[in-house]
Amino acid sequence: MAKGIFDATNLLAPLMIRIPLGLIFMAHGSQKLLGLFGGQGLTATFRSFEDKMGIPPIFTLLVIIAEFGGGFGILTGFLTRLSATGIAAIMLVAIYKVHLVHGFFLNISCVAGRGHGIEYNIALLGMALYLLIAGGGRWCLDRLVFRS
Repeated sequence: MAKGIFDATNLLAPLMIRIPLGLIFMAHGSQKLLGLFGGQGLTATFRSFEDKMGIPPIFTLLVIIAEFGGGFGILTGFLTRLSATGIAAIMLVAIYKVHLVHGFFLNISCVAGRGHGIEYNIALLGMALYLLIAGGGRWCLDRLVFRS
């Protein structure tokens, strides 16, 4: 009986990863795209990415699409592997360009002038890589659309 609950082939695990990962990236994407949740909105995001990180507008657009659209894809299980690939790429760039300089740990105390380390990004990267390998699982739109 326990085998049925904990068996990886049951593929409940992808759903348990898809829900938080999808919500996190839809929220971050909506900050950049729509200015929701205290975000800057589209114009300021383009300006900020180019001025502060040297990221060209075309790559900023790809980030926004991968975060918002990829978050939606992950959440619904539609184009799961493609969405996970985009999110994994974003996490690798975020680790390299933003967080690595601050070490491993998050800035739990929110010390002014000190950013967050890479631990959260590694967790999100691991979730995305799992979905890239395993797919969306039993309860995803990919199964319906692509009959997999």
